[in-house]
Amino acid sequence: MVRGYQQEDVQQRLFEILSESKTGLSGVEIAEKLGLNRATMAKYLNVFAAEGIIKQKSIGNANLWFLESGTEKLQFPDDYFHVKERFLEFLTSGSQYQVYQLIRNCQYSGASIAKIVGEVIMPAISSIEDQYLKAKIGKSEAKLFYGIISNSIRILLLTPRDVDSKKNLVTIAADTTSAIYAEAASCALCSGGWQVMDLGDMSGAIDVMYDLDLQKLLTRIWKQKQGVLVVAVFSATDEGTKFFSESVNSIKPKFGKNLHVVVHSRTETRPNIKAEFVSESFDAVLQWTDSIAGSV
Repeated sequence: MVRGYQQEDVQQRLFEILSESKTGLSGVEIAEKLGLNRATMAKYLNVFAAEGIIKQKSIGNANLWFLESGTEKLQFPDDYFHVKERFLEFLTSGSQYQVYQLIRNCQYSGASIAKIVGEVIMPAISSIEDQYLKAKIGKSEAKLFYGIISNSIRILLLTPRDVDSKKNLVTIAADTTSAIYAEAASCALCSGGWQVMDLGDMSGAIDVMYDLDLQKLLTRIWKQKQGVLVVAVFSATDEGTKFFSESVNSIKPKFGKNLHVVVHSRTETRPNIKAEFVSESFDAVLQWTDSIAGSV
């Protein structure tokens, strides 16, 4: 399979030349413009077609390549605010295809994944949360919208990136509503080279044996104990915050000083939380996590 940063570079260059073409280009013409041999170019074209970026049309005796309908070139950083507005507009109208196409366009246009999370995804999560609390939307609509946001995050996770084996992260959602926050954090930090394991909603795992279960998992995924391992807990309840932070802290002695605990807490009160850093600010949690990697 054709993967890696070379693919990302070719994808962006292909995007640019097809954006400029009104009549489409043949595979031979594209290969010449990109300086690649025909066989390699054919592999790229097949990959991009499967991902919905481009499509092929037979015109006369020629097979020509075009950008898929709805694909457009965006200009960053200028278009972040524009994307934020369109994302929320498409999301609240239930236009799933347009939402996903917009996210793909951001990828093809070279947008920063971390910025898309911070400036597009997180404001949308806050907006849906606010509308639900004010009874402007019901449970069904909220579930639909969160599902679309979750799928958008998964599309962003497909963006090619380098991974640093010394930067390890496990995200835990202490309740259902915090799962989307954990997903967003995983995506933003992945784009910065973190090797992330998102466990999702773990509220069903709350019991007296959970610390042993977590210890077994961390032993499996961090065998060599290279670099750092950060366990990030996302919670909207005092119970979940307290339980999961204590569970991680109880096994810290078995892993050494490079195992760290950070908590994103959306509770109004702050119980006695056993963590190195606790904040209601999503951005602050990401910044702290990145600072830990730099300290090793």
